[in-house]
Amino acid sequence: QVQLAESGGGSVQAGGSLRLSCAASGDTDSYFCMAWYRQPPGKEREGLAAIHPAGGTPYYADSVKGRFTISQDNAKNTLYLQMHSLQPEDTAMYYCAVKPTLCGSIWTRFSAFNYWGQGTQVTVSS
Repeated sequence: QVQLAESGGGSVQAGGSLRLSCAASGDTDSYFCMAWYRQPPGKEREGLAAIHPAGGTPYYADSVKGRFTISQDNAKNTLYLQMHSLQPEDTAMYYCAVKPTLCGSIWTRFSAFNYWGQGTQVTVSS
């Protein structure tokens, strides 16, 4: 079992920045890919970024490339998402997730992830 707890969401104006955190606990040796997703109201869940706990080049969705940065602190079992130049269309519930296999090309498929946090709300006003 893995427990994930997101934090750091809030309300910002367009152009602002936020850093989200995801603290993992439990069987933290059981997963090999960590990711950030978001789900705007009335829309499907979207994969934003992913990374292997062992390191390597992160994966990014085109919609956030250059604005968002995924990182991790393995000593703290914590995943981060630094977000810059936020826009109203970034308003969503943001989730972290892990899966027991490498990220690979399916990291954007939310069904591939077996553990999810409860989410943290990000609201961007114009």
